[in-house]
Amino acid sequence: MGPNHIWVSDLTYWKTKGGHYYISLITDAFSRKIVGYHVAENMEAIQSVAALKMAVKPLKIGHTGLIHHSDRGSQYCSSQYVSVLNKHNIQISMTENSDPLENAIAERINGIIKGEYLFDYRINSLLHAKEVLKAVVKLYNEERPHNSLNNYTPETIHENHLETQIKRLWKNYYRNEINWEKKNVNSFQD
Repeated sequence: MGPNHIWVSDLTYWKTKGGHYYISLITDAFSRKIVGYHVAENMEAIQSVAALKMAVKPLKIGHTGLIHHSDRGSQYCSSQYVSVLNKHNIQISMTENSDPLENAIAERINGIIKGEYLFDYRINSLLHAKEVLKAVVKLYNEERPHNSLNNYTPETIHENHLETQIKRLWKNYYRNEINWEKKNVNSFQD
């Protein structure tokens, strides 16, 4: 696996002193690079489509094998959004229910962007919000190292295809139910 195989997408709410905004983010699951983003004053599907169009723009013609994962929000189920995905031969994957764990990477990126970058800004207009988000995404993509990426930045991993350089550095806290059941069945039989 490497970049541009799985994208995750989510919307997040950005409350500022100057107003309330909605941020659409599309992130490459492998590199953690934000490949598409958009900020708006509403959650209409067309706003998320703007982030998707930004994400697909650099894809090579004929690119295949890309999966887009999201929750089942109305934006992602809309005819406009699905039309762009279909036009670019991107497979659609959606969560089964509203559990944030089913879209954990997207939720984590939302938290990083809001918690580490956006919380300090005093936004006074939508135009200002767009300028700040653009600068924040650039900073996140190009300068924020990730422990799970061997302390590389998302941009470095994404653009240099360093998939062979990445080794798994995180711990799986979910137990394998089949092995757990076998172990417990065997211990009860002794």
